[in-house]
Amino acid sequence: MKGYWRQPEATVAAVPDGWLRTGDLGRRDEDGFFYVVDRKNELITRGGRTVYPRDIEEALYEHPAVLEAAVIGTPDTKMGEEIVALVTLRPGESVGSDELRTYVKGKLTAGNHPRHVEIVPELPKTSTGKILKREIRFARAT
Repeated sequence: MKGYWRQPEATVAAVPDGWLRTGDLGRRDEDGFFYVVDRKNELITRGGRTVYPRDIEEALYEHPAVLEAAVIGTPDTKMGEEIVALVTLRPGESVGSDELRTYVKGKLTAGNHPRHVEIVPELPKTSTGKILKREIRFARAT
């Protein structure tokens, strides 16, 4: 990539040495396969520990009532960031925030579960259906 259109500062940050820095984080398994596990700018730091939102989202998606999930970090004076999950439900389904929080807590390591789960009617998305977490963070900050 040569750079971002008319955004020289963004280009310098993303392509400092000719290699594109996407912000994707991945891992390689014992067979040599690579997996994208999250994005660097979406990581949550809670109490000095790094929390991967995607792990929490995948646990939420295992619940039969959950249609979509987005996990973000929100500022917290004590922990640095707190984990918040926003969830939409499948048509005709009903589940409470406390039930979802308990469900996910049993599937994740200690401290990596959301402290707040909000059931919302919809999540902001791109024209291709990707959930826009930056818009969620912005809306919560205002």
